[in-house]
Amino acid sequence: MHPTATRAAVLRDFNAPLELTEVPLPKELPAGSAIVRITSTTLCGTDAHIWAGAMPFVPLPIILGHEMTGEVVALSAHSGRDACGKPVEIGSRVVWSESVCGHCQGCTVLREPVLCDNRGYGFGQRSDRWPYAIGGLAEYVYLAPGAHRIVLPADLPDTWAAAAGCAVKTVVRAFANAGGVRPGSTVAVQGSGPLGLVATAFARAAGAGQVITLGGPPNRLALAAKFGADATIDVTDVTDPDERVAQVEELTGALGADLVLDFAGAPTANREGVLMCGKRGTHVVVGIAGPQAAPVPMDVVMGREITVVGSLNGDVGDLARALRFLSAFADRFEWDAMFSPAVGLSGAERAIRDMESMAAIKAVVDPGLD
Repeated sequence: MHPTATRAAVLRDFNAPLELTEVPLPKELPAGSAIVRITSTTLCGTDAHIWAGAMPFVPLPIILGHEMTGEVVALSAHSGRDACGKPVEIGSRVVWSESVCGHCQGCTVLREPVLCDNRGYGFGQRSDRWPYAIGGLAEYVYLAPGAHRIVLPADLPDTWAAAAGCAVKTVVRAFANAGGVRPGSTVAVQGSGPLGLVATAFARAAGAGQVITLGGPPNRLALAAKFGADATIDVTDVTDPDERVAQVEELTGALGADLVLDFAGAPTANREGVLMCGKRGTHVVVGIAGPQAAPVPMDVVMGREITVVGSLNGDVGDLARALRFLSAFADRFEWDAMFSPAVGLSGAERAIRDMESMAAIKAVVDPGLD
């Protein structure tokens, strides 16, 4: 018998304490589904934004957390293989993608599961409706049939695998959508949160000749330097967007950057990103600038022949590549420097507050610690 209920930290009201309570799990498991015991959930900036009420369209109550890894405790029929063809068994340690339907235009015609019309994000699932628990701030979660899982190698830490489930795969996809990094090129990374830090490392590992990271606070920029940034710009110190553009222009010898990636989502980020691009440069939009976004100078886009690319999260293919990236460069970059010490579910609210205040780069919750 698999668990039919789980302890969870539930968000019932925005900007309010999380409620530690018991939430149902599906009693019957459809073909291809599973139940997993969470061993690590790494929090994302989106979790903090939702908690603070910055995304009021999110339905409540919910269980936050969409970066997680865990151990399989129950399997239905047709759940015996992961996305790479490896056996999935009771006790397998897995990470997984958001569920996709497999039959919409995005899944079939475009063959881009990330554009699935019915994609099952954790923050789209109410905790008072079937299947109740798919968010990471819980002891057990339900894996839908379309949530493609990957069995993890024994030497990959839980925190790295969990972060690959959103932050790292988002970075991997953004670089892929941009067409990669040309050896010796200049890359500017907007944002020094987890995505910006991983992007800084990715750009350096991919052969960029110059990497510039913009963000803050100073401790994050110091880590960006360790991850390969040749120069950093503290946006809390250089508050004028035009001055930030001018500094990038100076750092690039007035040529501008070949590739600029927005992982900040600030209202002026896309305007700045386009202005930071050199001729025939590429600006990748990953962050959500919000309703007060500054206008993008389309005359600059046209005059410099700039390519503007959108990039949305990532699918199971990006997840697989993210895991390989973390493993391949484990000796070069100190990934553990991004993660705070793990806390149990009772400390989940504090962890979210630390993400909101930027006291933590990547807060970690291990429900088994309580």
